[in-house]
Amino acid sequence: MRCWMIGTMALAVLAAGCGRQDAPPATDAPPEAPVATASGGPLDSPTLAAIKRRGRLNCGVHQGLVGFAYTDNRGQWRGFDVDFCRATAAAVLGDGDAVRFVPLSAAERFSALNDGRIDVLWRNSSWTMTRDAGEGLVFAGINYYDGQGFLVRRSLNLNSATELTGARVCVQSGSTSQANAVDYFRSRGIEYRPVVFDTEDAARDAYNREDCDAFSADISALAAARTVLTSPNEHVILSDVASKEPLGPVVRAGDERWASTVRWTLNALMLAEELGVARAEADDLAKTSTDPRVRRLLGAEGDFGPMLGLSRTWAKDAIAAVGNYGEIFERNLGSQSALDLERGLNAQWNARPAGLIYGLPIR
Repeated sequence: MRCWMIGTMALAVLAAGCGRQDAPPATDAPPEAPVATASGGPLDSPTLAAIKRRGRLNCGVHQGLVGFAYTDNRGQWRGFDVDFCRATAAAVLGDGDAVRFVPLSAAERFSALNDGRIDVLWRNSSWTMTRDAGEGLVFAGINYYDGQGFLVRRSLNLNSATELTGARVCVQSGSTSQANAVDYFRSRGIEYRPVVFDTEDAARDAYNREDCDAFSADISALAAARTVLTSPNEHVILSDVASKEPLGPVVRAGDERWASTVRWTLNALMLAEELGVARAEADDLAKTSTDPRVRRLLGAEGDFGPMLGLSRTWAKDAIAAVGNYGEIFERNLGSQSALDLERGLNAQWNARPAGLIYGLPIR
């Protein structure tokens, strides 16, 4: 049997920060079901009303994943999903800092949503049929197209995960990663030894201790793990993609107006990149642009914000807080980050090569 050698990993544990951003919030009772207005118009959003009443957004995020949600050395929350939390707060309250970040494990993320501890979950969660139809969760869009991969030591000289016959593979329990690993190896008739842990951190620790020969998770999570190794270049993410992982925001069922608010905030940031509206230019373009698409996006024309119970400048406020989709990606995951990930499927639909990011029209 092949001898599997795994190098030492120096794992940075990214703990929650300080201040109002991540202090455990008092549990808010789940908002009452929306009711039609007296005029028979669109349904009101009890979630939106609760957020405006308390003056902040309660946003569920990862407990610590480089690039997506983590605290820096000053205790400030940073990351791709964190920026989408800030954008949502800016769209709703006009203030990207009016957000309390609630760090959640994979096991508790959906219960925290359903029992009212958070208003929205921006926590690299895969949109699957079971979660959508079976568990009654509402996904409001996709902000990152990912896939599951395998992290191994470069010295093994592996070309494919199909060479992991008999290997010990660390995965997180209760996640799509565990099920995907089973599917991947079973469909290829490959025997392997799953080593299952309650958390992704524990799985990475086991990989660090050489208790497993490979670590399998979303490719973005593997890229994050590799950045904190003692010698990152000694580890490689194999080219195999074991699954499709469309990651996006999740809200409670029964409040379609709130789901629309989160959905259109995400789409506004995507559309802003497509139309060339950057963070530094949003205010000026709202006054000077003659492009009707830009003017509608930034609130210079139309009453699109009020359709959601927001101000006319809801999208401009979100863009001014964190930038457009491309700016968010590059800052946290792309060329300006430690992960240095290619856009790939997360490029705009009209880019070359084309991706899957396609902002819905505001009109």
